[in-house]
Amino acid sequence: MIAAIGGATVALMTLVILIAGTTNGLAGFGFALVGTMALATVIDPATAVVFMIIPILAVNLSLVRDLTREELRTCSRRFGPLIGAALVGTVVGMAALSSIPTGPLRVGLGLLTLGFVATTQQRIPLPEWSSGGIGTFAQTRVGMLGVGGISGLLFGGTNVGVQLIAYLRSFDLSHGLFVGVVALVFLGLNGIRVGVASLFGLYPSRIVLFASVVAAIPAVTGVAVGKRLRVTASERSRRLVVLGLLMVVGIRLVGGGIGII
Repeated sequence: MIAAIGGATVALMTLVILIAGTTNGLAGFGFALVGTMALATVIDPATAVVFMIIPILAVNLSLVRDLTREELRTCSRRFGPLIGAALVGTVVGMAALSSIPTGPLRVGLGLLTLGFVATTQQRIPLPEWSSGGIGTFAQTRVGMLGVGGISGLLFGGTNVGVQLIAYLRSFDLSHGLFVGVVALVFLGLNGIRVGVASLFGLYPSRIVLFASVVAAIPAVTGVAVGKRLRVTASERSRRLVVLGLLMVVGIRLVGGGIGII
């Protein structure tokens, strides 16, 4: 637990959250994935998932403010079914979190991370089905319900929302609007997760809850830094930073889960 670890580990966790926030501000996504997966190599994976909920909420709140009121209304109407279904799936995923063993959870998180890296990289061509091709049906209201429910289930138990990010990318939104829509979706999901985590007793202690609240500060600070860097950084450099971090973390998680690292 967080209360039992030393000051050096706390400093490392703070740095991880700061880097994850910078990554999100730079690329428009990656905070939950980078932060959760990196922390899962230091503390219990289930605790890492819960610990990151409030920082994720703070990051998405800071990003969604970049949307205008008209964009907020339009996106809320357009992606309402997706958000609603994802909320239901998220609650179910969180309910199952406490029953997943630590080792398999680490391996599962690592494989999800490496899978995202494999399907997002552009150097090696992949078949259409594995590179995120979704099809017209998935963009209908019924399709949104299916994608939202399954994605929410995975997100609730792991903080992995890359499947939602890949889905939203299929709508060919501008980078600024894409960042705002991603933030809007995850703002709704994490808003309810704070209450659900408390209701299900997923926070191991009040100290963990307090530390999670405090962690919002380096998270938002990192986002602000990343936003400034976004102006000068190319799309290629942003992609390399995110995927490089995730590949290292994914390998570390899988290795730790099977006991070789």
